[in-house]
Amino acid sequence: MTLQIGNAAPDFVAETTEGSISFHDWIGDGWCVLFSHPKDFTPVCTTELGYMAKLKPEFDKRNVKILGLSIDPVENHEKWLKDIEDTAGVPVNYPLIGDTELAVAKLYGMLPADTSGTSEGRTPADNATVRNVYVIGPDKAIKLMISYPMSTGRNFDEILRAIDSLQLTAKHQVATPVNWKHGEDVIILPSVSDEAAKEKYPDGWEAPKPYIRIVPDPS
Repeated sequence: MTLQIGNAAPDFVAETTEGSISFHDWIGDGWCVLFSHPKDFTPVCTTELGYMAKLKPEFDKRNVKILGLSIDPVENHEKWLKDIEDTAGVPVNYPLIGDTELAVAKLYGMLPADTSGTSEGRTPADNATVRNVYVIGPDKAIKLMISYPMSTGRNFDEILRAIDSLQLTAKHQVATPVNWKHGEDVIILPSVSDEAAKEKYPDGWEAPKPYIRIVPDPS
């Protein structure tokens, strides 16, 4: 299936390094980052999983759960997690899905629906498209999707920045400009009339163009 921003994130039941989960129930009333990997014991993914473990307190502050996925059995993950801890200096502190039947990868369109077989015998190149990041909101809708090639490590600081924007704009009728960071000025949505904007921002706004109305971060 082809997923787009705004679609409901497909629900599933899976085995992870922290036991069986039912995805939507596991997310609960918070947010989630689901990020996938082509294979265990791959170098770029090893660095990514370790960095996410270090960054987890920042996701916790934002009520965001982290969930990894790799096309290998959970028992292989358990061995890989030891390598990740050795190289990153911290244990992996979030669950990692074992997708041996390729079910979640196919459900999310990362592998073609007609892909046959299991994870057995598949190489990282066979699973090269299993390199996505999904940010999912409390309503279980997909808020952000990014796909990366195997050779390019992901920038999870950017994912965190995007989550700050997503959470802010979900609460207030604003958008965030280029390179925005938490606490910086924001833009009033075009759908908000000047009359309505004046009620919320009685001190007015900066307007380099009539359709660009810049105000301080309302949070």
